[in-house]
Amino acid sequence: MLLRPIARTSPLRLATALPAQRLPVIQRRTFMPDSMTGQGGVIGQKYPDSDYKGLTAEEDPDMNGGYVNPPRIKRQFRDPHGDWWDKQERRNYGEPVHEDHDMMGMFTPYEYTWVTPGKGLAQIGAFIAVVLSLCLAVKQVYPDKPSYPREFEGGLVKELGGAGAVRARAAGDADP
Repeated sequence: MLLRPIARTSPLRLATALPAQRLPVIQRRTFMPDSMTGQGGVIGQKYPDSDYKGLTAEEDPDMNGGYVNPPRIKRQFRDPHGDWWDKQERRNYGEPVHEDHDMMGMFTPYEYTWVTPGKGLAQIGAFIAVVLSLCLAVKQVYPDKPSYPREFEGGLVKELGGAGAVRARAAGDADP
């Protein structure tokens, strides 16, 4: 029932009515004072940079503004029983976070350290050697011929061409 009035509406009336109903392209949904947005230089007045000394490339090779970067240690290798302020992330309150924290936090892929690469290769090699020796042992023991030879009525003489048929070459025959 709702579609009939829409279908009856002429295209000219729709074209003139739509621009009046459109919303503005940019909407201001919230109001934030200049002291919070930084417009008007309020943040510059509150926190002047005059006391911050600029660092040279030799003094700050990481170019991170003089941020004190803690050592590059994954959180999984920290003591799990230590007295941490944040037990899950193994971090103390106010401790600086490494700038590559997304790669070294607790929720990054777990680093497998149970087996060294050399020991892992030795284990894989041992597995392959055992499988190949088992295959060789089965080949030595497994018979090539069937356990009971097949027998046919009449010995397949007729099917193989009869008694006077020319015999096909066998593996030991000389070439003609």
